[in-house]
Amino acid sequence: MANSDPVYLRVVEDLRRQIVDGTLPPGAPIPSRHQITRKYSVGETAARHALRVLAQEGLIIGRVGSGHRVRERPTLLPLHRTRTTEPLAAFAADVQSGGRHPTCTWRSELADAPPEIAQRLRVSEWSPVIRVRSVLRGDGRPLQLLTSYEPVEFGQSQAPEEGSGERRSAAFRLAAGGTPITEIGETVHVRVPQPTESDLLELPAGVQVLHVERTYWAGDRAVETTDAVIPGDRFRLVYGIPVSL
Repeated sequence: MANSDPVYLRVVEDLRRQIVDGTLPPGAPIPSRHQITRKYSVGETAARHALRVLAQEGLIIGRVGSGHRVRERPTLLPLHRTRTTEPLAAFAADVQSGGRHPTCTWRSELADAPPEIAQRLRVSEWSPVIRVRSVLRGDGRPLQLLTSYEPVEFGQSQAPEEGSGERRSAAFRLAAGGTPITEIGETVHVRVPQPTESDLLELPAGVQVLHVERTYWAGDRAVETTDAVIPGDRFRLVYGIPVSL
């Protein structure tokens, strides 16, 4: 390290190397602040800052009373992105293939469409929409947050409702009623989770999320748009793209 670099980076670099090369395997204890100050000849502030950086990088995890340990390296499970109008069914199939039991809780309510959602649905800003917030779980562990928006004309009810079973999407209901879904548009980006998302998904420090925006179209009309927030350390997105010859 260059002499001008903060002293704590020397500690971060050495501990990071040991974690990456397996010298410190998953579950292994990380030296305490007192041990770091003695081993690396740094002050208490530098030791505390080094541990904070490693936690933010998702390499270590701390628990009250037991210090810090190397974080387990999770196996990324496939999350298939399909043309189905029922994202919950696709999620359930992926979770079951991984040996877990899928469950879902949801709540719907009348809301005003914020500018970005209004643009995706091609309605006026702050127009009334039905908003449905869902938490998808596997063996009771939260694995995905899903928020969908439907124009009120397609919504099942404008009164607040909640449940723990399957709720049919607007796209599915329209398709079942004879209005075919002609296109599904999807964009994906990676971002830092919001505090409420970290709490709901029980994310360790340093883990980013995949944010998937999906919009269903019936001709030139957007009938539903959704935001899926997916832990970046648990899933990999899998796409099958048909080829036109």
